Formats: sequence, C-alpha cells, structure tokens
Amino acid sequence: MGKVLNWNDINAITKAKNVILDGGIIAYPTDTIYGLGVDARNEKAILKLNSIKNRTGPISVIASEINIVSKWINLSNEKKKLVLNKFGPNRTIIAPVHDNIVDKMILGKNNTLGIRIINHPFCKSLSKLCGFPITTTSINKTGKNPEINVDGIIASFKNEIDLIIEDGELNNSASSIYIYEENLFKKIR
Repeated sequence: MGKVLNWNDINAITKAKNVILDGGIIAYPTDTIYGLGVDARNEKAILKLNSIKNRTGPISVIASEINIVSKWINLSNEKKKLVLNKFGPNRTIIAPVHDNIVDKMILGKNNTLGIRIINHPFCKSLSKLCGFPITTTSINKTGKNPEINVDGIIASFKNEIDLIIEDGELNNSASSIYIYEENLFKKIR
C-alpha cells in the first residue's frame, strides 16, 4: 500500500506530482468524490490505471482554470466560447481537443476529451504545478460503487495505488457530464 497524506500536508502536492511524473497512480479528493490520477499523456500509466479498474475507454482530465482549457480545445473561437461558457461547478464537458494534449487511448470519438475545472484546492494546485492534464476517474472497480474514504480505497486496491491524498469521507454525486456536438450540449450523466 502506498503512502497516505492529508490533502493540506505541506508535502502532499510535491509528492503527488513526483508519483505522477514517475508513471504512478494517485488517489485524490475532488470537489465531488475521490479520483484516480495519472499523467494523461503517459500510455503505460493509463494502461496500469485501466488494469486496476478493469476497464478501457475514454477518461476525463482535470484542469486548474479556463485559460488552460481554452488552449486544449480544438474549435473555432465562436464555438470554443460556447464550450467554455458551459463549464461550472461539478461539470465535465466533453469537446474536441488538439492532438498531443493527452494519450489517444483516453480520447473519445472525434478526438474528444472530458475536462473538469476542479474547485478543490488540492486539485487546482496540483494541476497548476504539473502543467499537463491529469486523469480523473472514480475510485472503483468497474461495476462497483466509488470508494468514499481511505479505508475503502485501501481495501479495494491494496498495493495498486502509489499515493493516497486524504480528505475525509467524500460521498457526493459524481460530476454531471455534457458532450458538445453540432453546437449543442447533450447531458449524458
């Protein structure tokens, strides 16, 4: 089992960044539920993440602020503005992104990526410090409910997670997900 640090521990952000840069997996608190994070550009880390969750397919990422997201999105300025205006608390927006933002394995069809601008202070700081997309996917094996605290994370994942960033019990609903298609948004969760 990896190390457990409280989210406001002075070393938590640096240690989390180092684990991610080394291709490891972190568990971390978001403003909704706990998430699993890896470097979204690192194919080996993504394969490891998919393996421990028993899943494949697209994975969303976190961003610290709208200006960063604006650089990732691959749409005309008018359409990009529409997408950027849809971001808000507890929302994941799926939109087309430029090549080489993340590994293609986590993209959806038509080069789309789910993006969340997270309000949790740990996530914002980690995202800013890293300067690249970090995955955010619920902490659960496929078909199971997300783990809501450190004990559940440890019980489900034993030694598969390199670092757990703790913030008590998080038992909220996951973010709403909207996909942008043809100038419209469709809610998919």
